[in-house]
Amino acid sequence: MDIASIKAAIDSRRPGHSLPQALYNDPAMFEFDLHAAYGRSWLMAGFTCEVPEPGNYASIRIGPWPVLIVRGRDRQIRAFHNSCRHRGAVLCKEGLGKSPRIVCPYHKWTYALDGALMSAARMPDDFDTSDHGLKPVRIEVMAGVIYICLSDNPPSFDKFRADFEPLIAPHDLENAKVARVETLVEKANWKLVLENGRECYHCQASHPELARSFPVSSTAYFDYHGAEFAAIYEARMAEAGLPCGPVGEDWWQAIRFPLNPGMKSMTLDGNLACKKLMVQAGDGDIGSLRWALEPHAFAHATAEQVFFFSAMPTSQHETLVTAKWLVHKDAVAGVDYDAEGIAEPWHTTNLQDRDLAENNQDGVNSPGYTPGPYSPEAEVLVLRFVDWYCNRAAAYCDEQLGLTAAGSGVLHDA
Repeated sequence: MDIASIKAAIDSRRPGHSLPQALYNDPAMFEFDLHAAYGRSWLMAGFTCEVPEPGNYASIRIGPWPVLIVRGRDRQIRAFHNSCRHRGAVLCKEGLGKSPRIVCPYHKWTYALDGALMSAARMPDDFDTSDHGLKPVRIEVMAGVIYICLSDNPPSFDKFRADFEPLIAPHDLENAKVARVETLVEKANWKLVLENGRECYHCQASHPELARSFPVSSTAYFDYHGAEFAAIYEARMAEAGLPCGPVGEDWWQAIRFPLNPGMKSMTLDGNLACKKLMVQAGDGDIGSLRWALEPHAFAHATAEQVFFFSAMPTSQHETLVTAKWLVHKDAVAGVDYDAEGIAEPWHTTNLQDRDLAENNQDGVNSPGYTPGPYSPEAEVLVLRFVDWYCNRAAAYCDEQLGLTAAGSGVLHDA
């Protein structure tokens, strides 16, 4: 499937409907989506508490692309392509670590924490180390969250910062810690994983644990149609100094919303999962702040914890889901919170969603698959995601077709 065929498939999509089969299934779509969507978008790469001190680093992957996030001696957090400037070896294996400098495991080229090449043994006298520093990745840090973009021309971050920072700042993520991390491999195209994660049309039947606290029957984008309890909640949040939104652009959205009556947190019993609060206002009863970025992530922040979800494609029909739970940095496992219990109900929900996404993929594989209509009442965020994807993909196709006027259809880097 070349660029022109992909563009034709995108253009053939009926408004308000799911994608043509080839956009979920064709092998060419894996590389295409990496460049058209993941390579050009702001991604939630982690949290500042994961790199708390100079020398701390986080080595991550965006699909097949390794990225290194490092806190320097000046305490600034930077991101680099995790590829040695000698022969391209990966500098730091995936995960968290700490080192006074970055040393390539292959030939020991050594870099400072700011990415500058410090030494390269047995190179000629005219070799200039200043020409061989690590290649930077665009990075923004906001209220304890790290965002990266692999493109040299990323979307503007300004409105996101201006509109969303007042909502997230009270959650004090600069003083958080990661209490638990789980990963899950889903045998489904990443777009199906994200579509599932962008709606609760299925939640009442498929997520009984989550439905105890989460308002699964709310319509549109947490629209309560003027219900008295919602008005009371908004007034209470205003009194507590906690803005609710909604705010957003085509690639992100955020809103603070009430949980089910009597529920303070997204837990099995609705009680707070950690005794140490992250938000002091509102006496621990502040609902949930949800924010999401296309193409890969969403998060929920309650008074005492943050749940983070990220989906990264690893092949056309495989997606790596990463879940993280954050609590206050002073919270003590076994005293203030249960290290395993804090994962519920999202641990169970993720397993249920894996099964749903894989079943969805099996059905999309059928020769009888035909794109169906989204519910304008229950799948607003799914439609928003798919529209965003189609717009981004079509724009990328147009650029590539312009660059390949001879008709080669070769994919180019974002």
